[in-house]
Amino acid sequence: MALRTFANLDEFAAAKGTHLGYGEWHEVTQEEINLFADATGDHQWIHVDLEKAAKGPFGAPVAHGYLTLSLIPLLVRDIYQVQGLSMGVNYGLNKVRFPNPVVVGSRVRAGAELVEVTDLPPGKQAVVKVTVEIEGAAKPGCVAETVVLLVPRQASGS
Repeated sequence: MALRTFANLDEFAAAKGTHLGYGEWHEVTQEEINLFADATGDHQWIHVDLEKAAKGPFGAPVAHGYLTLSLIPLLVRDIYQVQGLSMGVNYGLNKVRFPNPVVVGSRVRAGAELVEVTDLPPGKQAVVKVTVEIEGAAKPGCVAETVVLLVPRQASGS
């Protein structure tokens, strides 16, 4: 899985409609789930009670859907990069679905498709459809259309 590098925003925009690749596998641990529960106050038993969750509908604790969603920056960072940026700003989400639970110990990875690129001051707004796959599962753990504002560096001396 090679990092796809774009020299600038125009080169990135030209890739609209293409699949950008896949990231590395990441194991979802109980420690991550517990830390997320602490950060969000969501200590529902399906996430943090190992014994009760083992007897529950998924046979083990599952990651919060929003934890799976929040892993997207980690999972996408090895897929693509755009050079010459001063920053990328999370602009939001168009659509998010959680088709399959992510059971503790599962390995997940992201695939990314560049859906749309539009000019928006001070740069370009990109919509990237990210699919968080679960190793060995038929359905993904999350499918999200992420929206990011990419801002180019200003030329020096301007």
